Amino acid sequence: MLKRFLCTLGLIAAATCAHADDAEKNVRDAMHSLLPLVKVDHLVKSEVPGFYEVIVSGQVVYVSADGKYLLQGNLFDVAHKKDLTAARIAKLRASALAGLPNDKQMIFAPENPKHTVTVFTDVDCPFCRQFHKQIDEYNRQGIAVKYVLYPLDIHPGADKKAVAVWCAPDRKAAYTAAMNGQDPGTGTCKDNPVAETKAFGVSLGINATPTVLAEDGSRIEDSKAASPALLAAELDRLAGAAAKAATPVAAR
Repeated sequence: MLKRFLCTLGLIAAATCAHADDAEKNVRDAMHSLLPLVKVDHLVKSEVPGFYEVIVSGQVVYVSADGKYLLQGNLFDVAHKKDLTAARIAKLRASALAGLPNDKQMIFAPENPKHTVTVFTDVDCPFCRQFHKQIDEYNRQGIAVKYVLYPLDIHPGADKKAVAVWCAPDRKAAYTAAMNGQDPGTGTCKDNPVAETKAFGVSLGINATPTVLAEDGSRIEDSKAASPALLAAELDRLAGAAAKAATPVAAR
C-alpha cells in the first residue's frame, strides 16, 4: 500500500514538473517570437496567477503561462500598497552592485560614511556635473559616492573621455577636472573598465545619467538626489523603512 502511494506521489510530481516545464517553454517561446535575439536572464512564477515574471536586461515583464499574453508595467500589491516590480528590480540591482569590484569604480567617501550610493555617470552629462560640484557636501552629509562610468551613446566621444579619465595618473582629480569642463585628453590604458561598466549598466536597465542607486538597489528620484540634504534625508528614510520591515511584528 505504501509503495503504491509513493508511486502515485511520484507520478503527480512528475506531471507537475512537466506542466511547469511546458509553461516555461511557452513563455520563452513567446519572448523569442517578439524579440528573436533576446536573452531571458531570469524566469519565475509571478504573484499573478497564471503569469510568469521574466527579467530581460534589468527590465521586468509578465507573460502568461500559455505564452499568449505579455504585460509590461509595474505590478502593485494593493493591500500592502507596494510596488512589487520596483522592489524586484531593486533586489536584482542590489545583488549585481554587490558583485561590482570597488577597483572598477571611483569612490569619493568620508571617513566613516553613514550611507553609500552608486551613481552611473557620464563625463558629458550636465546634470552629472552639477551633482559632482556638490561632492564635498554629499560627503559632509555622511554619504559615500561610488561612481560607475557610463558614457551615453547620445554623447559622441564620451566613451573616449571616460577612458582618458580612468587612465589618468590621478583619476579622481581627472574626473573632477572633467566635470568642471576641462578636456580630459585622449589617454588610454590596457585595463580600463569602461566597456565593462557600460555593459553592466545596460544589464541593469540604466538608461540615463546620473542614475543614483541606494544600497538596496532602489533608484533615487532626481529631485531627491540633486540636493545633498534631500539625498541624506531620503537615505535615512529608506534605512528606517528597511529596519522596520526587518523587525518582527511582535517586537514593534
